[in-house]
Amino acid sequence: MNAEIIESSSLSERFETFIKDRSFPCVGAKSALSRGKLHIITCRSITSAWDDVRIHRELLKWAYAYQAAPGLFRSIAFVFEEDDGLDETGFEQAMWERIQSLADKDAWLEQPYDKRVSPNPEDPHFSLSFGGEAFFVVGMHPQASRPARRFERPVMVFNLHDQFEMLRAQQRYEKIRSTILDRDKDLAGSINPMLARHGEASEALQYSGRQIDGDWECPFNDKRAGKSQ
Repeated sequence: MNAEIIESSSLSERFETFIKDRSFPCVGAKSALSRGKLHIITCRSITSAWDDVRIHRELLKWAYAYQAAPGLFRSIAFVFEEDDGLDETGFEQAMWERIQSLADKDAWLEQPYDKRVSPNPEDPHFSLSFGGEAFFVVGMHPQASRPARRFERPVMVFNLHDQFEMLRAQQRYEKIRSTILDRDKDLAGSINPMLARHGEASEALQYSGRQIDGDWECPFNDKRAGKSQ
């Protein structure tokens, strides 16, 4: 086994340890990991398009598998080996560059946009869509101001939006959300001011984890926006 494979394996294991830590607030991620439903893929650099085709291919497989057999508490995480020394603004820019590239590939392959959400990042009902399935992104990196988002390497975790709707239908969403907020407050000393329920404000504001004040324009434009869904 070469050194690169060893490093990739240990990085995945360190991310699992990060999620398992008692102080980590997201009980959904903990449930996904404990059930073997947190799929971790190691990539090269979040500032490079090197792995974009592979990431998109994995997202399609994840979406199709979910459509064939829906279920709660599953996430797919892309952990990047290179730190790149990004501050919060730099990470946010790199994250949206990757998201734009992935969305362009989805559009090029003529994948439908999930009709349950909007492709407009200014819309309160915005979500990303890959393989016809809506996704919510959680970004993490070493310089994140929120401890829950502060991992040793950049990470993009893709969560299926339909899982939130499933929890609402089961009347479990508010309880889980409240638990996460309380745990995040215990960890950071305050509740993340960027968190909002889907439909109240665009979730695009939450992806990077950076506290956004004043006017902010999301650097994302899906080619399928404006077309009939």
